[in-house]
Amino acid sequence: MVTEITEGIKVIVETEYQPEYSSPSQFHFVFTYRITIENGSENTIQLLRRQWYIHDANNIIREVEGEGVVGQQPILEPGQYHQYVSGCNLKSGMGKMYGHYVMERLVDGSRFKVTIPQFTMIVPYKLN
Repeated sequence: MVTEITEGIKVIVETEYQPEYSSPSQFHFVFTYRITIENGSENTIQLLRRQWYIHDANNIIREVEGEGVVGQQPILEPGQYHQYVSGCNLKSGMGKMYGHYVMERLVDGSRFKVTIPQFTMIVPYKLN
């Protein structure tokens, strides 16, 4: 689990390898990640966009950018949190992801970036 706080917004990431959806002999490794976004600020915020950088250990880098997260643009009052699960596939069985969210303070429409901390995805048997 990794955590990062930007302007009072905490982002927590937990990852898990999914062997039942993976096929190592075909160089297909599936990971899920659970993201928790906690609004520790004094303002109501809305998550508008996300941008991810996905690095596979075989030097493949992908960028994913778009509106919201898993089809949602959640609004969080102070003290509230939003949690979602998404996934990523790698070809090498090892990689990392990081990025940012674009948030908007609803009180004045100002936008700011919230860091998504870098996290690793490693097939458990590669750790030995």
